[in-house]
Amino acid sequence: MIDLKINGSAHSVDVPEQMPLLWVLRDVLGMTGTKFGCGIAQCGACTVHLDGVAVRSCQLPVGSVGAGAITTIEGVRDTATGAKIQKAWLDLEVIQCGYCQPGQIMSASALLAANAQPDDAAIDAAMAGNLCRCGTYVRIREGIKHAARS
Repeated sequence: MIDLKINGSAHSVDVPEQMPLLWVLRDVLGMTGTKFGCGIAQCGACTVHLDGVAVRSCQLPVGSVGAGAITTIEGVRDTATGAKIQKAWLDLEVIQCGYCQPGQIMSASALLAANAQPDDAAIDAAMAGNLCRCGTYVRIREGIKHAARS
């Protein structure tokens, strides 16, 4: 059994230690907000927070999480920065198709938690690993700036 702390709640899962965290979240625990994109940690759709740091859950073995606190898209609204980002996304209608947006929101909220007033270079660096097929990058940047001002 592997014990996990996800969105403030304790979970015990009976899975192999090498199973990617993404599949534990989606298939074992039914938390389907975190998306599968590429499977090789290149697109960012699977982004979650581990102790407040944005990580790619598709390549993170669940056994390596240890006692770390995991936050998913289902729980990020309960954090101050997550709530600001989600409100900004709605205020500015950032989302187009929406598939990548859980990962975008997770990366953006980790950025604002670490840097309350990021400049364009900091935004670009933090969001570089999140791909959006719809090309909403300009709206994503504006959403982050909007949240930072709020």
